[in-house]
Amino acid sequence: MRYTYLGPSGTFTEAALLTVPGALDAARVPATSVPDALERLRNGDADAAMVPIENSVEGGVTATLDAIAAGGADLRIIREVLVPITFVLVARPGVSLEDIRTVSTHTHAWAQVRAWTAANLPGVDYVPGSSTAAAALGLLHENPGYQAAVCSPTVAQQHPELEVLAHNIGDNKNAVTRFVLVARNKPAPAPTGADKTTLVIPLPQDRPGALLDLLEQFSTRGINLSRIESRPTGEFLGSYFFSIDIDGHLYDARVRDALRGIHRVSPGVQYLGSYPRADQRVTAVETLHCEDAFDAARDWVEALFVGGRPEGLKHNI
Repeated sequence: MRYTYLGPSGTFTEAALLTVPGALDAARVPATSVPDALERLRNGDADAAMVPIENSVEGGVTATLDAIAAGGADLRIIREVLVPITFVLVARPGVSLEDIRTVSTHTHAWAQVRAWTAANLPGVDYVPGSSTAAAALGLLHENPGYQAAVCSPTVAQQHPELEVLAHNIGDNKNAVTRFVLVARNKPAPAPTGADKTTLVIPLPQDRPGALLDLLEQFSTRGINLSRIESRPTGEFLGSYFFSIDIDGHLYDARVRDALRGIHRVSPGVQYLGSYPRADQRVTAVETLHCEDAFDAARDWVEALFVGGRPEGLKHNI
C-alpha cells in the first residue's frame, strides 16, 4: 500500500494514519493540502489518503468536505480514526513569549487556542498555515514572517531545534479530530453493527420543504443523522449541497431503502462509503426498522401478485 496524508511529517493526520495496520511499514508521502492528497489518490500516485474531516470544537473541515464532494464517484471512505488533540507553542531558541508578535498554524488549530492566546499573547497577529507541522517547520527557514507556531507535541519532539514555550494550550482539553481514510473503487468493509455511511446530497431545488423531503427519507426509516453540514456548490449564490453521516451500513435494508428514496428526490446524490465507527458504538435499531421487518414487508407485497406478475410489466415492484 502507498499512502498519502496532509503533511509534513508530524501532523495529527500522520498520527491518524499510523494507527492503520501496516501503515508504519508502508510508503507514506506527505501532501501539501487536502486537495493535493486527494489528487494524488485520483492520479494513482497513492492507494489511499488520510485526511481530516471533522473536529469536535470547530465542526467540519471545509477543505475536505469540498474536495471529497468534487472528487468523483469513485472515491470511498473505508475507515475513520479519532485522535485526541493537544497543542504546544514553539519558537526558535532564545525567543520568549514577550518577543512574539505573530503566530502561525492551521486555521482549525488556531480556533482551538484563541482563548489561551488572548490571555497569554494579547494583540498577537495570526498567519494561516497549511498544517500545524508546516507552520512549525517554517520557523526553521530564514525570515519565516512569524515568531512562533502552534503544533503537536510530536513535531517538537522530532525537532529539538525548536523550543517549546508552552504546553497543552488548547482551550478545550477534550478536543478530538476525526480523520477518514479514502481510497478509490473499494468495496465497503463488511458491516459490524457499529457503522457509518457518508453521503453528499445536492439540493435540487431551492423551494419550501426541499430539505424536509430529504430528511424524511431517513426519519421514516429510523435512520439517525450523526452529522449534517451545508456547503456552497460554487455554481451560484444559494446553491448548496449537504454533507451527511448516517448511522448504518449500505448492506442494511433500511439504509438501502433510504438511498432509493434520496435518489428519487436528489438524483445527484453521491455515496462516499460505509465503514466501521471508530468509537465502536453499536447502532440501536427499532423493531419496525430491522432487517426482518423489511424482508417481511417485501415478501408480503410479492405475495399480492397472485398467479405471478403480468407479462410486459415495465417496472419491478
